[in-house]
Amino acid sequence: MIDIKGKTALITGGSKGIGYGIAEIMLKSGMKVAITSRSQQAALEAAEKLGSLGSGEVLAIEADVRNADSQNKAVAEVLQKWDKLDVVIANAGLGHFGSIEELTPQQWQETIDTNLTGVFNTVKAAIDPLKSSKGYIITISSLAGTNFFAGGSAYNASKFGLTGFTQAIMLDLRKYGIRVSTIMPGSVSTYFNNHEPGEQDAWKIQIEDIGEMVVDLLRLSPRTLPSKIEVRPTTPPGN
Repeated sequence: MIDIKGKTALITGGSKGIGYGIAEIMLKSGMKVAITSRSQQAALEAAEKLGSLGSGEVLAIEADVRNADSQNKAVAEVLQKWDKLDVVIANAGLGHFGSIEELTPQQWQETIDTNLTGVFNTVKAAIDPLKSSKGYIITISSLAGTNFFAGGSAYNASKFGLTGFTQAIMLDLRKYGIRVSTIMPGSVSTYFNNHEPGEQDAWKIQIEDIGEMVVDLLRLSPRTLPSKIEVRPTTPPGN
């Protein structure tokens, strides 16, 4: 089992939701974690809350995954702060839902730019330092990356693409000792799509559950790679 204490991570979209849950468990495990958000204020507020957890360090970065230069700067900030990058969690994402008749070109573009091109930008920015550290890339896809549904054309397209992208770069990068996995959650209790989490979401996957899964992956022997992980609630309503 790998000792992850002191390892460094960059989490896109880490100020809330799944990204925040991953950061929380990483910090409790003694890691150094940089979280990004398009809002510097949101990143700082999340970092302040996270800073009281565990023995790790946290860094707040304003960055937009849709912009390649912004991702390059985010990676540079991590390297300036800690002189290495061991883990990248490509988590930032959004969803626009509705029939293709209603979906606007702007909604389509924002979904693809964030959920798919944004991950490309993040990975491209991080490849060189991850070669040096023989690091780990984990993308957060979705069960919507293999299961299509009405009203999900943009979201399905972005997550189907993300799942395929991740599997392809896994083959590209493993020769450098870089491990690549994608986690594909079902229903998670988050603020996604303007949802307000509450007691009614107790049956869902919780954000800390995804965090525990990520830390388990990081601790696993480098000789073994779970490249694609589907995860779903054990007992959804009606079952």
